[in-house]
Amino acid sequence: MDVSFLGGPGPQRGVGVVAPFDFALDRELWRWVPDEVSLHMTRTPYVPVEVSLDLARLVSEHETLSEAVRTLNAIAPEVVAYACTSGSFVGGMMGERAMCEAMSRAGAVPAITTSGALLEALVELDVRRVALVTPYTVSVTRSLEAYVAQAGVTISGCAFMGLTRHIWKVPYREVVDMARKAVRDDADALFISCTNLPTYDVIPQLEAELRIPVISANQVTMWAALRRLGTRAVGPYQALINPAARSGPAAPGADPGPVLPEEEQQQEGWT
Repeated sequence: MDVSFLGGPGPQRGVGVVAPFDFALDRELWRWVPDEVSLHMTRTPYVPVEVSLDLARLVSEHETLSEAVRTLNAIAPEVVAYACTSGSFVGGMMGERAMCEAMSRAGAVPAITTSGALLEALVELDVRRVALVTPYTVSVTRSLEAYVAQAGVTISGCAFMGLTRHIWKVPYREVVDMARKAVRDDADALFISCTNLPTYDVIPQLEAELRIPVISANQVTMWAALRRLGTRAVGPYQALINPAARSGPAAPGADPGPVLPEEEQQQEGWT
């Protein structure tokens, strides 16, 4: 960010972010954001329900989202993003569109959701067959599969973790292991679901190893929101962010790079 000692910091453009009450990865979202953009975060009210289809429905009710967006109006963001995958796919494509409309009415600005951003990214990358990794239970995972299929994209493989809480504590190694299980030879891309699942540093490694684009919930959310501002997300060696990385597979024998050691993950707050 340019700083003038006479006039203070340069002007900032704002992205309003509505997240579920248990969202723990604010810092990961910021890693995709260029210096001239600020994130303005708010959360839905707490409900005593574990991660499930019931919770997805509760945190995506129109009045809940509208009230959250209204809390952001005082700082006038230019776009509002609902950073929750399950909450935005649980109602299918029509439900996702209705959520965007409700948020736009409340904030008088464009609105996106994570699941809508996912479909936008699949179009951007010309993906017809996608592999999925989720931290969810089987029922929530099946709901994601149905949402993606509704958009005309084939599910080529899937792996899920069966978690109902503390998803932000999943280490990178487990994310990588699940990705390897999900991806088959015919996949055009891999999607790693859930905004509470850490993914930023594993995306380049997995793209080098699997030789397909790897997209994640937080990545597509920030990419789509910043796109609405006419600016670009930042993220080295990520195919969605950098079109040059889509030119072809990694060279045979390329080193995908190490998974972060456990102690580094702890320093980042991911275990």
